[in-house]
Amino acid sequence: MPVRELEGMQQIKGFLSAPFDTQIQIVENGLKFNVDLENGQKTGYFLDQQDNRRAIQHIVKGADVLGVFTYTGTFEIHAAHYGAKSVLGLDISENAVAQANRNAALNGYEDICRFETANAFDVLKSWVRDGRQYDVVMLDPPSFTKSRENIQKAIAGYKEINLRGMKLVKPGGFLVTSSCTNLVPPSLFADIMQMAAKDARRKLRQVCFQAQSADHPIMHELENTHYLKFMIMQVL
Repeated sequence: MPVRELEGMQQIKGFLSAPFDTQIQIVENGLKFNVDLENGQKTGYFLDQQDNRRAIQHIVKGADVLGVFTYTGTFEIHAAHYGAKSVLGLDISENAVAQANRNAALNGYEDICRFETANAFDVLKSWVRDGRQYDVVMLDPPSFTKSRENIQKAIAGYKEINLRGMKLVKPGGFLVTSSCTNLVPPSLFADIMQMAAKDARRKLRQVCFQAQSADHPIMHELENTHYLKFMIMQVL
């Protein structure tokens, strides 16, 4: 972590205990996922989206679904589990995509789910030009900024990726989107969505607006604990 250097500590990675097998398997919402504790992002799995993954079950039945920034495929495999007709997931990390495909097979959804390595911004722009459309588009991007100095770039990034996502949604379909940037409060994220919808010439109907799961509690005197915004919007 770069902050260690600010405290005069050297960068180091290792075990606090005796070494152990860091490849584990967990169960979430009845689905199995392989998790790489040592080499995965954060703990190798984003536990704070557990409730939000369950929230998509009523919009994906029989749907053609596109997932972007999939990491190890959790939202996408949930979509298959909840009855999606087809699911395509994209991520820029080859290792994450390989893990996602293994997770799909682990749950018996390898015929419904497939994952490919791609740069989301480039691919979505190209697919909008090609006229591709999906019943459901799911976006779960990483944090676009850790500092207030870059907040305008983060706003632009969220607007751009959601605008492209909206354009790929069939009229009456759904956009599932998240922001984990604590410097973008819920009201600002909602404003960004409206700006994106205006530029995309689409109208939005809010279906769901949630935060992180309950085991990641919000403390209102600490603004950075209210960091995750999760929205399901019908795109008209």
